[in-house]
Amino acid sequence: MANATINGRSVEFEPGKTILQVARAADIYIPVLCEHPALEIAGACRVCLVEVEKNPKLLTACSTPIMDGMVIETNTEKVRAARKAVIELLLIRHPLECFSCSSNGKCELQAIAYDLGIEKSPFWEEGDTCVEHKLDDSNPFYIRDLNKCILCGRCIRVCDKLSQYHAIDFQQRGIHTAVQPPVGRKLEESDCTFCGQCVAVCPVGALYEKPSVGKGRPWEVETTKTICTYCGVGCELLVEVNKRTGKIANVTSDHTNMNSVNKGRTCVKGRFSWEFVNHPDRLKTPLIKENGEFRKATWDEALDKVAEGLKRNMGKTGFFSSARCTNEENYLMQRFAREVMGTNNIDHCAHL
Repeated sequence: MANATINGRSVEFEPGKTILQVARAADIYIPVLCEHPALEIAGACRVCLVEVEKNPKLLTACSTPIMDGMVIETNTEKVRAARKAVIELLLIRHPLECFSCSSNGKCELQAIAYDLGIEKSPFWEEGDTCVEHKLDDSNPFYIRDLNKCILCGRCIRVCDKLSQYHAIDFQQRGIHTAVQPPVGRKLEESDCTFCGQCVAVCPVGALYEKPSVGKGRPWEVETTKTICTYCGVGCELLVEVNKRTGKIANVTSDHTNMNSVNKGRTCVKGRFSWEFVNHPDRLKTPLIKENGEFRKATWDEALDKVAEGLKRNMGKTGFFSSARCTNEENYLMQRFAREVMGTNNIDHCAHL
């Protein structure tokens, strides 16, 4: 183990870490925009600049290795002035629509600007704000508002490194640079599978989930960790429930939990297909068919009916298991079929 001093506080760390990693572990705040725990280091946004003793230049905390004996300051006037200049330059083209923005309350750019006391960019002039991109809500999963994009590159890197689809990249040049599929192709025509990883890492309101619109603000939700029900892999999900309505407001994932099966990665079903939970057509009571029509029944009556039917067809019933169940549940199904019902007729679907 080695030791360094951050803001006058002695911190212990393992060699090979960056300044940001050690500061984060010690609960010392350093703002970031391009950096994300699930992504490789880029060092592009320059928001995480810190002051290191005996070094004439400010250094990026996300990409600078921390050394034994290093003395670091994360909140000096020099550091704050540099960060403020970066944010003010970003705000030249970023519309200040915080009240109506879906990311209000969880926007990382908003949080940094608030911390630095920035209300608007002093460099802004009439016509600077980016309004040339149309709001893209063409797919049922998420909405793209490229006018709010700050070109941090997180979405590109997560698509490239974690999802490995390479569906998007920086297109065009200069002030017209935008994150888009290859020129001439729509997102639906690219390699995109709508897994939602780009949405998960976006620090602003350029990407947001379509099913969550109007379901609740960040400060209204309570997060619960659970397991995805769409298949038997066992991916971890974070379900955000609106405390006021008691209904699901959004489903996200935790990229920082390295103990989960998926480590924050999800498929399109686990990430976006949760609206069935509160759908008005969802059955809430068992139904029994009599004379060609269904009638409502109690659980006791329905289970007795199932048990009677199974007893009546001992040895003659076939069983069909599901890929949505866990391996353990499928194992129990085949044991029930063979040992209880006396049949080897059990099959399993090969897809979802």
